Amino acid sequence: MTTFTIHTPTDAPAASQEMLAAVQNKYGFVPNLFGEFAAAPAAISSYLALGGALEKSSLTPTEQQVVLIATSVENGCEYCVAAHSLVAKNMLKVDATIIAALRNKTTITNSKLQTLAEFTRAIVAQRGAVTEQRLQGFLAAGYNKQQALEVIVGVAMKTLSNYANNLMHTPLDKAFEAEAWEPCCA
Repeated sequence: MTTFTIHTPTDAPAASQEMLAAVQNKYGFVPNLFGEFAAAPAAISSYLALGGALEKSSLTPTEQQVVLIATSVENGCEYCVAAHSLVAKNMLKVDATIIAALRNKTTITNSKLQTLAEFTRAIVAQRGAVTEQRLQGFLAAGYNKQQALEVIVGVAMKTLSNYANNLMHTPLDKAFEAEAWEPCCA
């Protein structure tokens, strides 16, 4: 298996060093994903830009995590499911039953968040070509067309990291081990 170097702010390519330092300042450490992304300044800057755009969206922080976890589960990314489960649980205090439902693809009792998770999974599985009925259900749940596009921003962000993690076999950081996840049907 090909291994990818996990860079630090001091040994990363020059164009990635400042971005890695910012990640370290934000999280208190450099998650392995970012360390590996640093090998390609275009990859780390794209991921950070998409994350920044999603944070500025009209989706609430909880809704953002629903999109990110649902996408990661759909793409079978063990690393991102664990990382975002921890963020949702510890930083955002998202109800544990919501996180468990996302991880297991079971029903979320909050019907609006359930609709968001279903819409997100459909966007991923159908590469954006969701049915008119699915879109209308999303809108009827209280979301709007802007938010439909913002879901795609989250899907794009996670698709970038999910595919990269699946390619790189990113080792799970110790900080995320308590939320380790494996696809149900691997």
